[in-house]
Amino acid sequence: MRALKFLDDHFEEILLVVFTFIMVVVITLQVFMRYVLGNSLSWSEELARYCFIWLVYIGISYGVKKQRHIKVDVLLVLLKEKGKLVLGIVANLFFLAFAGFVIIFGYGVVEQLAGFGQTSPSLKIPMALVYAATPVGMGLTAIRIIQQIIKQVRALMGKEDFYIKTEKDDVLESGIIEENVDSEPKTTTR
Repeated sequence: MRALKFLDDHFEEILLVVFTFIMVVVITLQVFMRYVLGNSLSWSEELARYCFIWLVYIGISYGVKKQRHIKVDVLLVLLKEKGKLVLGIVANLFFLAFAGFVIIFGYGVVEQLAGFGQTSPSLKIPMALVYAATPVGMGLTAIRIIQQIIKQVRALMGKEDFYIKTEKDDVLESGIIEENVDSEPKTTTR
């Protein structure tokens, strides 16, 4: 049970660190080979590009988990807590539908590429593995969205605390702007 909790808390973080580490090492190695030894590697750019693709799709899931995905929060600022929760649930349902759409069509592309047997030029990696980043990343995103919806519904029923952060909250937390008693932001210097 502890292992599942650890994976739930850190799965995306581990993958993001691994892919970032591989990218940094490979690009550094390529720069060293090209400028110091005068000989470049044929596969380094390809591997870095594929790691970056996976990074992007895993990063979407991480952003959803941390509530840091792109959103327009003009309405959230105007609503009270219950209204924020209802709007968050509706937005997450739309996002979940989009994720499902991407998973279905992404899986179709991966299945076609696997059938073709196409491989990458330098590394000879099956291209289906590269394109699998889309359905896998969006699958993880869908899981995180469902987790968010469950928390939001439980909070709406009063069984759990859930706070939907807005950009205003992030700015106030950073300490750059302090909120006055009159709700007028006051700029401070650090």
